[in-house]
Amino acid sequence: MKLQVIKLDGSSNGDIELEGAVFDIEPKKESISDVIRWQLARRQAGTHATKDRGGVSRSTRKIYKQKGTGRARHGARTANIFVGGGIVFGPVPRSHKFKVNKKVRDLAIKSLLSIKMRENNIIVCEDLNIETSKTKNLQECLRQLDIKSALFVDVSSDCRNFKNACSNIHKIDVLPILGFNVYDGMLHEKIIFTRGAVDCIQHRLLG
Repeated sequence: MKLQVIKLDGSSNGDIELEGAVFDIEPKKESISDVIRWQLARRQAGTHATKDRGGVSRSTRKIYKQKGTGRARHGARTANIFVGGGIVFGPVPRSHKFKVNKKVRDLAIKSLLSIKMRENNIIVCEDLNIETSKTKNLQECLRQLDIKSALFVDVSSDCRNFKNACSNIHKIDVLPILGFNVYDGMLHEKIIFTRGAVDCIQHRLLG
């Protein structure tokens, strides 16, 4: 399939051939869901913790004698039934990461791109080179292209002017092709690849 390549000023700059095996497959929404859960789980710090009986700072002396008081038998006040005592079965520091196979991750990206393509939300731009890093100028370009929420994907992160210009624009982000992922793609209405980024992602997903 062919898609028109545009410039940031809205003018046309030829066509590009898109592989159907990447941009036109039957979407597998389960893979998208699995990969998003995998990404979010990897972001969790896992530092939540509580103090158990051995961790609270209280006297371990027996609070009263074993027999003769008519009261229940107790030892130290570190027991969980006392105020200030330890927590039973509380959270401990751990990793929330789990494994998702590379084939599933690749399938999720293909499914995302196919969904966006069917919604006409895939755009190919020649490059992200702009003369100044002024946000106002970039906003005018986006207004002409009717772009309100977009993830720009470039070959590398060298487009310094573009990154600085879009840093203050809500729902407009830019990523290098190596950082392109399903979660960020789902957060934005449109995905805008540079010509070089399309070649890279097709080469990566088709092996």
